[in-house]
Amino acid sequence: MKAIILKDFGGVENLELTEKEVPAVGAGEVLVKLNAISINPVDVKTRSGKGIAGLIKDQLPVILGWDISGTITEVGEGVTQFKTGDAVFAMLAFPGLGNTYAEYVVAKADELALKPENVSHNDAAAATLAALTAWQALTLHANVQAGQRVLIHAAAGGVGHYAVQMAKHLGAYVIGTASAANRDFVLGLGADEHVDYRAQPFEEVIADIDFVLDSMGGDYIDRSLQVTKKGGTIISIPSGLNEMVTEKAKALGINGYTIRVKPSGEDMQQIAALLADGTIRSHVSAVFPFQKMGEAHQQIETGRTAGKVVLTF
Repeated sequence: MKAIILKDFGGVENLELTEKEVPAVGAGEVLVKLNAISINPVDVKTRSGKGIAGLIKDQLPVILGWDISGTITEVGEGVTQFKTGDAVFAMLAFPGLGNTYAEYVVAKADELALKPENVSHNDAAAATLAALTAWQALTLHANVQAGQRVLIHAAAGGVGHYAVQMAKHLGAYVIGTASAANRDFVLGLGADEHVDYRAQPFEEVIADIDFVLDSMGGDYIDRSLQVTKKGGTIISIPSGLNEMVTEKAKALGINGYTIRVKPSGEDMQQIAALLADGTIRSHVSAVFPFQKMGEAHQQIETGRTAGKVVLTF
């Protein structure tokens, strides 16, 4: 099978197309022939030596990637919930190696969900790590309730564009920060308000927030705490930029967390249901052939990607 390995941390020239043996399936696992994968900022950070690089540095060369949509071609011992021919999608193994930059991947059955028939492989592959991050933040960690005021930073991004839709589904009043160019996109996702972060400091025009989802880190934490109610919650996602969020929030009577998304077939089934009935939709802004992985990474590196980037086989 074709696969792309990361030879060493650094630039996109370290991503090398090669041939590998199709992996063997173990108990509780399935083999998936991939139709599409998506990539995220953590792919780019890890390739460059940040992200989860510290966890995998002793395993180089490695196959990166976590987000898949494809068709099961082999079922391992003990797997009863899936069969050969099933179309499935998932985020695999994070923060371990998902090995998804390849034509075939072995997946734990309990990390998968059936792909809705009315959702394309491209849109399903997109709705994995980013969608899981948003869903777990809003429901597992924050328990967002109807009527609450929710602030989503980078609302046009991968995590953000799902979070806006999910928060609206949960009944929240949603405010999204994004550039002026993405105003209509963010409002089209269902946001009640859009704030152009370039035109004015968001903390000057927003107040009384129950929950903040921060995918920026840095000074966004202090600024977001200024607009969060006492007893409210802020979740900060980017590693390395949010170490102090818990302490800073606690001093103000606010709940502050950092989170790391985890694989969950159960949560993927929730996302599948939301995709199937149109409650949420994936926005795929760029599609590359698998062999153009380097160009896909460079697109993410611009920091201006609306929604998601997908690669196809």
